[in-house]
Amino acid sequence: MSAAAVQSATAQQNDLALNLRGSDSPPGSPKPVEEASARPTWPDTKYPPLEPHDFRDVGARADPSLKNLLGAGTKRTDLTPHIGTELEGVQLSQLTDAQKDELALLTAQRGVVFFRDQDITVHQQLDLGRHYGRLHIHPTSGHPEGLPEVHVVHTKDIEYRKEGQPRQSQRDTWHSDVTYELQPPGLTTLKINKLPPVGGDTLWASGYALYDTLSPQLQKLFEGLEAEHSGFEQAEGSRRQGREPRRAPVKHIHPIVRVHPVTGWKSIFVNPGFTRSIVGVSKAESNALLKLLFDHIAESQDLQVRFKWSKNSVAVWDNRITIHNAIFDYLPALRHGARVTPQAERPYFDANGKSRAEDLKLAG
Repeated sequence: MSAAAVQSATAQQNDLALNLRGSDSPPGSPKPVEEASARPTWPDTKYPPLEPHDFRDVGARADPSLKNLLGAGTKRTDLTPHIGTELEGVQLSQLTDAQKDELALLTAQRGVVFFRDQDITVHQQLDLGRHYGRLHIHPTSGHPEGLPEVHVVHTKDIEYRKEGQPRQSQRDTWHSDVTYELQPPGLTTLKINKLPPVGGDTLWASGYALYDTLSPQLQKLFEGLEAEHSGFEQAEGSRRQGREPRRAPVKHIHPIVRVHPVTGWKSIFVNPGFTRSIVGVSKAESNALLKLLFDHIAESQDLQVRFKWSKNSVAVWDNRITIHNAIFDYLPALRHGARVTPQAERPYFDANGKSRAEDLKLAG
């Protein structure tokens, strides 16, 4: 068998193992393998520290009218005033480069965009991710064999809640992905292919709206502050499960208010998952200010969107300007899918940045 044939056969096997082909497989196609075969693996591979890299947001070159993307769909539904849009009639596997760019712009504006009944395979999902940036390899999570850039969602009760350990409060599980990196993720995709009978929704909160609904005095205060984000706790949690991290843990300092490079809008950029302390203030002040922000994230239901997944749904969100929370109300049932996570720019604050609310009001 030729090398190309071997590569093609391996790709097909991986697609089947992840059960991500969708429901339109041709007659006679092999049926998906048993769920046990789709479990993530934790190889002993070690990776060097991530190096800084140039990043250019493709949303900056998108047609502002979004005519290529929206014109291909049958319906656009904005799910809340601040965050969340669902597009119907669009297959992510078929997007042109112009449509991919417009998806980046729409996601930068709306925070998260949802698609149902998607036929995109895991390899197509990886190709889509590469359009948006360098793909992140997670230092601790499992991945399909041979596909380290895929973060597998595979959550069951026995794995999530170890004997003798209390279950973590959902209030504390709000996070943006791997914000401890020097260049945290931007546009991120998650396809869910297996669902519990009920439950397993995901919440997203708008970082733009979180900033906009603070008082002007607090906005000014937080614009001058930075916070430390740490991956050490996640690495230690992996070690407790007997899995040595594949890359040494890191900490980085980021602004509490960052500006999106395409929209120019200001967004709160902290999360309970990885933000540990505020730089340049006392521990007591840091704890009090972070609690204020974490409470703001958890309690501002008017700034959130809740998505009820269906099989082969895909969420596309911008980690730079959203915080999300997967609801573990379905255990011990199984929730299974694949996430692809391109990195973006190093977070920055720009004094010329704008409030989303004020900018849209002026534009209207």
